[in-house]
Amino acid sequence: MARKTTAPLRRWLTACTLLLPLAGFAAADEHTAKHQAARAEPTPLVIAHRGASGYLPEHTLAAYALAVFQGADYIEPDLVMTRDGQIVARHDNELGLTTDVSQRPEFADRKRTQQVDGATLTGWFSEDFTLAELKTLRAIERIPDIRPGNARLDGSLEIPTLQEIIDLVKTLQLSQGRRIGLYPETKHPTHFQQLGLAMEKPLVRILTRNGYVGRQAPVYIQSFEVDNLKTLSRLTQLRLVQLFSSGQPYDQQVRGSKLTYAQMATPAGLKDISRYAAGVGPEKSYIIPRDANGNLGTPTGFVAAAHAVGLKVHPYTFRAENAFLPANLRSSDQRHERGDSETEIRAFLDAGIDGLFIDQPDIAVRLRNAD
Repeated sequence: MARKTTAPLRRWLTACTLLLPLAGFAAADEHTAKHQAARAEPTPLVIAHRGASGYLPEHTLAAYALAVFQGADYIEPDLVMTRDGQIVARHDNELGLTTDVSQRPEFADRKRTQQVDGATLTGWFSEDFTLAELKTLRAIERIPDIRPGNARLDGSLEIPTLQEIIDLVKTLQLSQGRRIGLYPETKHPTHFQQLGLAMEKPLVRILTRNGYVGRQAPVYIQSFEVDNLKTLSRLTQLRLVQLFSSGQPYDQQVRGSKLTYAQMATPAGLKDISRYAAGVGPEKSYIIPRDANGNLGTPTGFVAAAHAVGLKVHPYTFRAENAFLPANLRSSDQRHERGDSETEIRAFLDAGIDGLFIDQPDIAVRLRNAD
């Protein structure tokens, strides 16, 4: 059952929803879209990680809209596939942590256990649902212990499709009078390919249909996998970003390659990436690791090495709560309270990054504008 929301929240969400019918006007104004796309991008780019997910449940139209109102340059939707080949925004294909599916008796028999990217997961998976079925679900807060305020909206917001996100962006781009970019991530592309739900062509088809073509378009496509990006590089001239984590990219495990993210982070590895991507999205520790006490350490040479081969550097993820901050920047031992995220962000800006993924985009926008 959907939880009640307060009257002000309901009014705000209704206002966001009413923006969508205006998308037809935005889609018709191709001249404006192309003109805005040609403008120089701000530096550093503020990328709203899953929307303004520090304030509203992630990957909802409301979270994306709030991020734009806060001044974000790009919004970041994570993309997964449905059973009928549609593209929707969820952090993962497992839906139990971000939707109310576990409370829906009509879908109780969809719960199952499977392997996803080499890990055993039990839950409800996007590939087992049609788009129509997913549209009956509602979003919930993924980390309610840290963001209890977001959880007040549990049960209120739909799961958006990629097309709905694009429609919202085009509308807001006109109403705000500025360029707003898309920064989609392909989630689990090898997994979906193995199911016959390959993501690359449907994604490019939707973006092309909406006028997003060429390197000047306000789009970056990101992935933790390598072959997924190489396939995309043959299908589109849109800018691509190689994400970095620990261990190996899953597609490299499947093909029996020994390539690791650590090898990809070397000068030779970054040179290889520059042949198919325009940028890299490293986890923050690749740029400034934390010391043995959990404090922010000394910058590495990663940014300089990436810049030397022409790659932009957009690290992830900046979050204001103590749970995510270096030990010396926490305000208390309360995980949900905010600490000194501004000092952390400034350290990375000083290290030369070109953009950053952040859950509270207003903080990064304020710091950039102050400089």
